[in-house]
This record gives sequence, C-alpha cells and structure tokens, in this order.
Amino acid sequence: MKKILVPTDFSEQAENALKVAVQLAKKHDAKLFILHTLDIPLHLANTSDGSGLPESVFFMKLTEKRFSDLMNKPYLKDIPVNEIVGHNEVYEDIAQASNKNDVDLIVMGSHGASGFKEMFIGSNAEKVVRTCKKPVLIIKNSLEDFNPKSFVYATDFEEDGQIAFNKAQKFAKDIGAKLNLLYVNTPGNFNTSSQILDKKRKFTKGLSEEDYSFTIYNDLTVEKGILQFANDAEADIIGMGTHGRKGVSHFFNGSISEDLVNHTNMPIVTFKI
Repeated sequence: MKKILVPTDFSEQAENALKVAVQLAKKHDAKLFILHTLDIPLHLANTSDGSGLPESVFFMKLTEKRFSDLMNKPYLKDIPVNEIVGHNEVYEDIAQASNKNDVDLIVMGSHGASGFKEMFIGSNAEKVVRTCKKPVLIIKNSLEDFNPKSFVYATDFEEDGQIAFNKAQKFAKDIGAKLNLLYVNTPGNFNTSSQILDKKRKFTKGLSEEDYSFTIYNDLTVEKGILQFANDAEADIIGMGTHGRKGVSHFFNGSISEDLVNHTNMPIVTFKI
C-alpha cells in the first residue's frame, strides 16, 4: 500500500477519512493524494463568454485557501501529500485520479444516515465503486486509532468473486487484521452445509486455514446476516466484493445500506470483481 487517494469536500466527515488515510500512510510509508472537485455553480461552469471569470477565480482561490488550511493540520506533518483539483463530476475525478496515479486504496468519508444515502447510494460513491478498479474504504466516524483486528468478509464463494477475494486477503494483511469469511444462508437462496463447504474449499484452494476463520450464518436476508454476525463477533471492519452496477445494487441498496451503514459505526471496504 504505497499510494492512497482521499476525496475531500473539507467537511468533518472527509477529515475523518483523511485521518484514517494518514494512519495507513504512516504505517506503510505511503504517499497521499488529496482530491477536491471544484464546486463551481452550474451557471458559471456553462459560461463561455468570460463573464463568469471573476466568480470562478473566487472559487479557485477559496479552494487554494482550504487546501492551505488543511495542509497546516498537525497530523499531516511530514506526510508526503499531492494536492489534486478536479473540474468534473466527483466520481469522474476520483476515477481519473485513481487511475492516473495508480493508487492502491481510495478512502472516503460518510456523512451518516442521510449523508451516506446521498453520497454512497446516490450518484457519487456508487459510481466510484462501479467505475474504479481500486478498493474503496468508507469511514463513517472519527477513528483516532484505526487498528482493526477482525475483518469480516462476506462472500457467496462464486468463481467471479475470486479476484475481489484476493484483494481482500492483501488488504487484511496490510492492515494486520484476521480475515473471517462469512457466508450468509437465507431462505430464498438456501444451501446445505455440505454444499457451502464444498464451495468454500474450491474458493480458498491454496490458502492455509490458519490465515482465516469461517462462519456460516443463517438469517432472513444477506444484509441482516452480515450486520448481526459482525456485531456478534465484535468485528472492526466489513468487506465485500462488487462487480459494478449489479454488485452495488445487490449490496448497497435499500435495507442493506440502512443495516450495514446507518446501523453500524464500522468501516466498510469494497473490492472490484
């Protein structure tokens, strides 16, 4: 983990994510890329005759001031930081910056229940997960000591999730957390224990059982099972794979977003399949 991208709107929630990114950067001697999408009002962005130039300059100067204030934060001292200013949609700027700089991880803040729906379920972070190939770590609250030890990774053990699982293994190793594989068995998609164990053996072939633990959890829905098990196990972070629109729709819509985010303070990390 050598390069970490943190999108910011200079809010408290974005700073929570940045502080976690700083802890990871210190641990791995990584470089930080802090991205802000310039929030120029639409009527100025669409002006072609130059009449909106003074106001546009104002917004650019405001961003420079905010970056300057942020760089003076004590927790950023001696941390290599690259400042990036984007001019497109937030998700487009994040995708472009993550690809151009070949970052290893994107760390984003959440504004809580209403904010998470707006940011993650809405256009921005959903599109980030769908369009970015990099892992995305969502931070909801202030975490002065981000040192997770228990990492619950929910999976259905399907073959197309192998790449995401490989990324999750590396992530768990990087943060020093014990990987706990979770399969949620539901009435609508019931599998016998032997069927699940057979899937698990194929999925984890070549991986020592000392490197992870495994749980089959029965519940009415996948999302409720993930949340309840994570709470029961006192997990520190929840992870899962996603393959674009289908994956985001499956894991991050409706009750799943409410259960996994609005009802828990745990960080959530997604890995592109």
